[in-house]
Amino acid sequence: MAAPDFYFAINATFRHVHDKYGEDALIGYWEAMGDDYFHALSQRLKEGGLEAIEGYWREFFETEPGGEVDVSREENQVNIDVRDCPAIRHLKEHNRVVMPLYCRHCYHVSSVIARKAGMTFELEGGGGSCRQVFNSKVP
Repeated sequence: MAAPDFYFAINATFRHVHDKYGEDALIGYWEAMGDDYFHALSQRLKEGGLEAIEGYWREFFETEPGGEVDVSREENQVNIDVRDCPAIRHLKEHNRVVMPLYCRHCYHVSSVIARKAGMTFELEGGGGSCRQVFNSKVP
């Protein structure tokens, strides 16, 4: 179940942590989220491989209101092509100032999830459109 107004809360939380404790603390917060909160997801992805990653993200974005996202799988990777991020769209549509580092949470949280699942994660872009890649070939 999607709750788009949750984006207001996390945008404000990210801003608060950053402004009160600094960027390193915010990155630590995101990494802890990937490690602790998403531990069960990492295990599920580790056991289910790329098929599980593709299914998780496809379902995730199908339930998010708005946005334009394609999830696809190749031989060794799952690609998430975000043309219009539902979170950024929702914040802007409601005249919220998007915390400048907001998009970096995807990189830090997903990097930890991928590492714990025995994979790698890459992210290019930001500001409402990006390409995210979970790769099963670890260098």
